[in-house]
Amino acid sequence: MDQTVKRPAHMEVDPWTDRVGGLLERFPGLMIKAGDWETRMLRDRLADIAIDRPIYVAGLARSGSTILLELLARHPDAVTHRYRDFPLLPIPWGWNWFIDRAGRVEQQAAERAHRDRIVVTPESPEAFEEVLWNAFFPGLHDAEKSAVLDRDTAHPRFEAFYRDHIRKLLALRRGRRYVSKGNYNVTRIAYLRKILPDARFIVPIRDPVWHIASLVKQHRLFLTAAAEDERVRRHMRRSGHFEFGPDRHAINTGQDGAPARAAVHWKRGEEVAGWAAQWADVYGHVADLMQDPETADAVKIVRYEDFCADPGPVFAGVLERCGLQPAGLIEIAGTTISPPTYYEPSFTTAERNTIHDITAEVAGRFGYG
Repeated sequence: MDQTVKRPAHMEVDPWTDRVGGLLERFPGLMIKAGDWETRMLRDRLADIAIDRPIYVAGLARSGSTILLELLARHPDAVTHRYRDFPLLPIPWGWNWFIDRAGRVEQQAAERAHRDRIVVTPESPEAFEEVLWNAFFPGLHDAEKSAVLDRDTAHPRFEAFYRDHIRKLLALRRGRRYVSKGNYNVTRIAYLRKILPDARFIVPIRDPVWHIASLVKQHRLFLTAAAEDERVRRHMRRSGHFEFGPDRHAINTGQDGAPARAAVHWKRGEEVAGWAAQWADVYGHVADLMQDPETADAVKIVRYEDFCADPGPVFAGVLERCGLQPAGLIEIAGTTISPPTYYEPSFTTAERNTIHDITAEVAGRFGYG
């Protein structure tokens, strides 16, 4: 690791971000109106900007989605959300104008809160799109309601705002291809294909035993951090990250009124079974979607183990599916990607059997024995 990288002793949310983030949480409607006003001000600038084959990295957390985002963000055509875009995400042009002139102290690269060797600065790509989805679709993270948005979903107000938001990022960062990491978009593939028909989707997946071990580790980490500092909890809630910590919500891929299987297990104190049910439900949903040939053509499955073992060829396949030229990224992937060495699964035999019983059918659909 570069010696200039600052390794944090604990998670931190600076008071400035916490205070301004409160505005977004208390007045989401006002922030959306501000975004509309910004769009009107930029209308001439945005008129000729086309949204060309947007790229979505979507899958359960801890599946390799951040590494994929980091690599794709290096492409000269790519535009992403960045850490600096939060909290006033609905007004990216105005907020970035302010940040550029606010004279804030330049920050050192630091290992991100997940403690997983990935270092970030305010200019690093990050998953913040969920802020917009939450503003327009209240209740998306209610475990009693289906989180699936499909081709029957219609929200013209959101769709217009969302397209304009993407165009603003393309203009702001002078790129041609929008790249989004959003774990929850894995339940919105059909809807996104409806409103952006040429969208491409990269769905990372991981062997369930290792994947669940990583999810358990992260959940404990964020529980501790939120207990030490309430600002951590507020930040996760405001930025739309409900994967871990005290506000964890299960992703419901079933029907309204039937609670997510994971939520039922967690309520009983069955942590490992809950994560296994979450894994099986989310990736079972993906496998079902891919029975449609057109959807299968738009989706690239990336198995984490294959990516770590032979990153160059695997990432070459990702670029091909996205319609991106290599731009040296295949070589970068080959020299920077490696399997994790900072933890090992420590499940009991009974817990491993539980994982197998719940995930085996879906895992087999993705080639896991």
